[in-house]
Amino acid sequence: MELASALKPGLTGRAELAVGEEHTAPRVGSGRVHVLATPVMINLFEAAALAAIEHLLPPGFQSLGTRLDVRHVAATPVGMKVVVSVEVLKIEGRTVLFSLQAHDEKELIGDGTHERVVVNVEKFDQRVARKLVPAK
Repeated sequence: MELASALKPGLTGRAELAVGEEHTAPRVGSGRVHVLATPVMINLFEAAALAAIEHLLPPGFQSLGTRLDVRHVAATPVGMKVVVSVEVLKIEGRTVLFSLQAHDEKELIGDGTHERVVVNVEKFDQRVARKLVPAK
């Protein structure tokens, strides 16, 4: 599969969320303050990355997250909207590198980079299934 024909630097994706109590740090186990939890922000980054490229992959292929380098620099209270945007920076082989930004209604709340690798789902599933076979 030739990724360069389908994926190009400059592709963008977006995801948004109205922060509810279920998205706060105490609810997801990442702290005690009732603000947007970092793992939820990370989930939004991944959702935006999927939105940027998954629809361009051939049937039987999908991308999997392999690396995240994220800063969470400002708190977002319950009730406020968060919008994340990603941009494809480069494609190297099967690896796609994204830049990330998250904003609430007032300011930048997070940024970073994210790598995803494109896999053949059937081959990937076979490799995972082999882990369940007892060693001899």
